[in-house]
Amino acid sequence: MADFLQVSTATETREQAVELARSVVMARLAAGAQIVGPVVSAFWHEGEFGTGEEWQLLLKTRADRYPEVEAHFLAHHPWKNPEISAVPIVAGSDAYLRWVATTVESVAAK
Repeated sequence: MADFLQVSTATETREQAVELARSVVMARLAAGAQIVGPVVSAFWHEGEFGTGEEWQLLLKTRADRYPEVEAHFLAHHPWKNPEISAVPIVAGSDAYLRWVATTVESVAAK
């Protein structure tokens, strides 16, 4: 079975998060996405400390699709330098992971 990732990013508004989630799932780069928020963030940006509310986007994909997910986010994200990070999914139900694998299967593989 393929290796799987949970990829995350954040946006300033719920609408931006919904649009990113829609676009990445419609492109079959992720099997599904959840939007969590608002969350409070503390950060350094351009040499200054700040806090603010953000909307976190979490999606599930295959590890081999990560480069395409990252490229999609970089092309469609409203921020110049968005947080894009991924963590491995080390365990999950067989049925769920099969669903992720087949949902994001490469078009070329079909």
